[in-house]
Amino acid sequence: MVNLLTGPKGSGKTQKMMELANEQVKACKGNLVFLKNSHRDTRNVGFSIRVVCMDDYPAITNTDGYIGFLYGMYSANHDLECVFIDGLMKQAEFTMENMPRFIARLKQLSAECGVDFYVSLSAKRDDLTGEAYQGCNFID
Repeated sequence: MVNLLTGPKGSGKTQKMMELANEQVKACKGNLVFLKNSHRDTRNVGFSIRVVCMDDYPAITNTDGYIGFLYGMYSANHDLECVFIDGLMKQAEFTMENMPRFIARLKQLSAECGVDFYVSLSAKRDDLTGEAYQGCNFID
């Protein structure tokens, strides 16, 4: 399942993502990973959550590289159950134009590997229309 948390920049999406991750890790039987752009503000994420800062991987510059990175994480850890991706639009070369293709591939990865994804986007929910977003769960 792909879960999308949308809203304008500065609306508290990061805090909400950390709260969701801390709640979800209690229910998870497997491992939970929290991907964010930088090392800032990671102290509010629970100790049992693996935090990965994408600034540490400057070679990942596009959506294909990002998807490959996610497949690599799963191939190294088949106990991976949930992945939180905070601030996706700040990572790699994500734009609203390439977002539908990325979300479609993320849904495919979720179905193939049984991993739930939680993604925060600085976007209006009304802007996320089309086939790629069908079947996604929008979090308010």
